[in-house]
Amino acid sequence: MLGKIIRGVAGFYYVNVEGEGVYECKAKGIFRNRGIKPLPGDDVKLSVLDPAAMTGNIEEIRERRTSLIRPAVANADQVVIVFALSWPAPNLNLLDRFLVLMQKQHMKTLICFNKKDQVDAQAEEEFSRIYEKSGCRVLMVSAKEGDGLRELSAVLAGRTTVLAGPSGVGKSSILNLLYPEANMQTGNISEKIRRGKHTTRHSELFYVGGGTYLFDTPGFSSLELREIEKEELKDCYPEFSGVAGECRYLSCLHDKEPECAVKEAVAAGCIHRERYENYILLLNELRNRKRY
Repeated sequence: MLGKIIRGVAGFYYVNVEGEGVYECKAKGIFRNRGIKPLPGDDVKLSVLDPAAMTGNIEEIRERRTSLIRPAVANADQVVIVFALSWPAPNLNLLDRFLVLMQKQHMKTLICFNKKDQVDAQAEEEFSRIYEKSGCRVLMVSAKEGDGLRELSAVLAGRTTVLAGPSGVGKSSILNLLYPEANMQTGNISEKIRRGKHTTRHSELFYVGGGTYLFDTPGFSSLELREIEKEELKDCYPEFSGVAGECRYLSCLHDKEPECAVKEAVAAGCIHRERYENYILLLNELRNRKRY
């Protein structure tokens, strides 16, 4: 029997089999011996132990199309990172950290700013301008008033998307407005594993029809760039790539080096200063990172 892992909790994996329902499964020891951990989004082959109780074992994990480290999910096509335009005020350093991680993992990413009803058009335009050359499409929505949700829905349709972002930005509200079935599905699964449905503690996958899948992921308030070396950071800023080749030094980190084309582009307004200043903060953090 074939299915897709929608959630993993404490060694149990909940596998959705289309037309059957959700099976509670354990993974065979062979995966642990090979250092393979099943992930939400994995397509798996399972054997049924008890049809009435809907329990089984995962026998095989099919080859993954993509695999993210953080959040740990498999077979995603894209990521939509949700931040609020107002309360909580957007932490752009945190947003840039997430974008750097997605660039490192070569994952298509879109930025969705929620709560546009709480700011004026000038604020919207400014946030759009900061990220217009980041390589990410920027969407402005209001879950409260429904603005922009049709455009967001079109972006999600027919794809497997990771929804990520800090707590309190309205990610769950957007999910429930776009796909009420997801809230119903959350309730059913929560009843099965006896967990509250309003707190996302683990990445969870929803099938909402028409080839559309959504990962709901836990909110975060900080991100460390453990997998990135300081020399790699500049390559995670797409707006640098167009001018970096004009720097005097091939190994230029775009900080204190003379004749740096990136710094000149910042001074000329071709690269947004907010993005560049966050880059320098992250670069210094990586320089000062303790090695153990």
